[in-house]
Amino acid sequence: MRIGTRASPLARAQTHQAVEHLAQIVPGLLVEIVDIETSADRWTGDLSLLGGKGNFTKEIDRALVHGRIDLAVHSMKDVPGDVPLPEGTEFAAYLPRGDVHDVVLSRDGRCLPDLPQGAKVGTSSVRRRAQLSLRRPDLRVERIRGGIDTRIKKLDSGDYDAILLARTGLQRIGLDDRITEVLPTTWADGDTLAIVPAVGAAVIGMQARTADEPVMRLLKEIDDSDTARYVTAERTMLRMLQGHCNSPIAGHAHTASDGRLSLFGMVFNEDGSRWARSREWGPADDPASLGERVAGDLLRKGARRLITATRK
Repeated sequence: MRIGTRASPLARAQTHQAVEHLAQIVPGLLVEIVDIETSADRWTGDLSLLGGKGNFTKEIDRALVHGRIDLAVHSMKDVPGDVPLPEGTEFAAYLPRGDVHDVVLSRDGRCLPDLPQGAKVGTSSVRRRAQLSLRRPDLRVERIRGGIDTRIKKLDSGDYDAILLARTGLQRIGLDDRITEVLPTTWADGDTLAIVPAVGAAVIGMQARTADEPVMRLLKEIDDSDTARYVTAERTMLRMLQGHCNSPIAGHAHTASDGRLSLFGMVFNEDGSRWARSREWGPADDPASLGERVAGDLLRKGARRLITATRK
């Protein structure tokens, strides 16, 4: 089986997780991991100028459609919500969701509230930048690109006082010992800095050709049903909002204590000074309807104006 993936250490670590799950169903499965360099991997500038998140996936999609690989492994937060999947392909399996928290890595061990005015914080995410600016508008938040190891080197060399990353990515490549602070995912009060996760955060998705029945059947056996529901709710919301790569949109679905599905969604303007938020609950067996309701509520609260204002 030929599995296509981006060539970064994190992407390869995620692919090895996928291989482990497949091997539990088919012991001794012969696998060839095919590294594919994407346009976004080669681009060092602002991703929105390149055309958005689709540049993380389009070369891999092409290899899948043309039969050069049998399945593709993606980080779901990098799969755009405004670009349809290539005809004849679908996500047939999601691995169990990892830790969705965003974290701080600082050069001197200080947490975000303790950073001095004007400290330079690196992040490539408009979602993180907007939420950070809401609580600490005095910080200099600047774009940082590259793999996790590259970003940490820039931190250690003094280019930044702190950087924001996804906790699950650090865990997957064994660098979680560098974490200074784990940020809450829920706005508990007006003073605590929290960062609501990205749509699809900490989820590894596996995409295949729908006509390839043996691969599709195999993937269905490893699909995590809870994670599939979360992704469906979040990505339905994202699709209805028509968010683009420069939209600060956050969304997090989880199973509530009563067994129902909960979805919390937020849309920000670029500096975090204005936002719309919504939270709804629904039956676990209908995540798409939940995503539609949250998106509809956000749109009624002005999300379209916020999203339109962030287009460049």
